[in-house]
Amino acid sequence: MTSSPVRTGVPDEAGNGTGSVGTDTAALVESFRHRLAAVRARIDAAAHRAGRNPAQVRLLPVSKTVPEERLRAAYAAGATQMGENKVQEARRKAGSLADLGIAWVLIGHVQTNKARDAAALAAELQSLDSLRLAQALDRRLQAAGRSLNVYVQVNSSGETSKFGLEPAEVPDFLARLQAYPALRVQGLMTLAAHTTDQARVRECFRLVRQLRDDAAQAGTVGPGLLSMGMSGDLETAVEEGSTCVRVGQAIFGARPTPPQTGTGGVTAR
Repeated sequence: MTSSPVRTGVPDEAGNGTGSVGTDTAALVESFRHRLAAVRARIDAAAHRAGRNPAQVRLLPVSKTVPEERLRAAYAAGATQMGENKVQEARRKAGSLADLGIAWVLIGHVQTNKARDAAALAAELQSLDSLRLAQALDRRLQAAGRSLNVYVQVNSSGETSKFGLEPAEVPDFLARLQAYPALRVQGLMTLAAHTTDQARVRECFRLVRQLRDDAAQAGTVGPGLLSMGMSGDLETAVEEGSTCVRVGQAIFGARPTPPQTGTGGVTAR
């Protein structure tokens, strides 16, 4: 699925809003635009270094833990898509902000028992990693008469804290997804190793790109898009072929760091 660059926002440099309501809202919207411009400039520079067209790279703002009132300001700044980790949080926000028509993208692990809600609210799912979930989604989607763009999540780092398929499992999994017509496979998604070693990060992205290339030869990965890169490693991801970067902190400001004990890792920073 292609999309024009998405705009979003943050309150201030520290991630906090201040001032009177009217002045605050205008300042908040302007702050969002400035933050987005800075992120977009990073994406563009990385694309140019790699000899790529920057328009090929979609910026997905990740709004997890961000309150609804701030998301209204982000929408006013031009954000039409937002990424969420948890189905229940996305459902709550989708209800509260239904008047805005935001396209909600699920980027976190989805349990099979959440398939009904995911199928009902998601414009896109970037974290498909089990046939049980694929079957449950397909059933719900077919009953509703709709389809859903999906990315298959790959655990490229081998870290046990992350969800996703092992790289060796990807070819067979993609082939099996052909049995679920309501799921439109768009490509692969990954989180690189959580490290400051950029060579290791680049290795993760290259691995997933190779998996994509192999799947493209087999005709099982749709348009072959790659969702790779977050606030701290988006340049490397773009240089290695990413077509979607998931950015949270660089746009919305820092958020509390959750404990990483088998939660699947964070899907945007």
